Amino acid sequence: MLLGSLLLSACASSGAPAPGPNGQGFSNIPYADWSDYEPPYRFYPGDEVEVSVLSAPELNKTVPVQPDGRIAPSLIAPVMVADRTVEDVRAALGQAYAAQLLRPEINVAVKAAPMKVFVGGEVGTPAVYDMNGDVDALRAIVQAGGFKPTADTRRVIILRRGPDGRGMIRRVDLSRGLHAEGADLAPLRRFDIVYVPRTGVAAAGLFIQQYIRDLTPVQFGFSYALGSPSIR
Repeated sequence: MLLGSLLLSACASSGAPAPGPNGQGFSNIPYADWSDYEPPYRFYPGDEVEVSVLSAPELNKTVPVQPDGRIAPSLIAPVMVADRTVEDVRAALGQAYAAQLLRPEINVAVKAAPMKVFVGGEVGTPAVYDMNGDVDALRAIVQAGGFKPTADTRRVIILRRGPDGRGMIRRVDLSRGLHAEGADLAPLRRFDIVYVPRTGVAAAGLFIQQYIRDLTPVQFGFSYALGSPSIR
């Protein structure tokens, strides 16, 4: 399927494009200003949805979001929920049940939602990882096999979907997190991308130009092809 507070330079903190390894901004990519915006929750394959039909409780059911983005509630045909908010899904189910029930009252809740994080670049095993609990960039990198000797731990890039659907990009110095207590470890959200560039090589801009324009968690399509071990 097409998936923090960070220590940055003053330029990136002010909303300007994050500088590349040589100090160059990614000016040809229309990034949104970084913010702490928390978007409405949207369902994705692998989630579990609790569907409650208040007017017919025998139809209550917890259903998984299937790989095609649909759920299969009781009594009605499968309903597309992928990339829809809880309210969107509630309305869609209410409309579907209206053909079967006189006055359907539907409640929808998130039962389970694995937190997927994309980790690429100079790490042991680049891939998409399911994380549990509160997650930060350093923990995600450790789960991905840790930094390679060629990793630039001072210029780790975090990408996230912005409030208007565009990607937000920031850079964090994780070298302090390896040694300093209380260092900023960059808390992550679902479908964040963590990219570790090479030391002394301007690889980050190339990675972004090749992958991020159409990257799965930014565009929110439904293919995890980018999550293969070949992410670099």
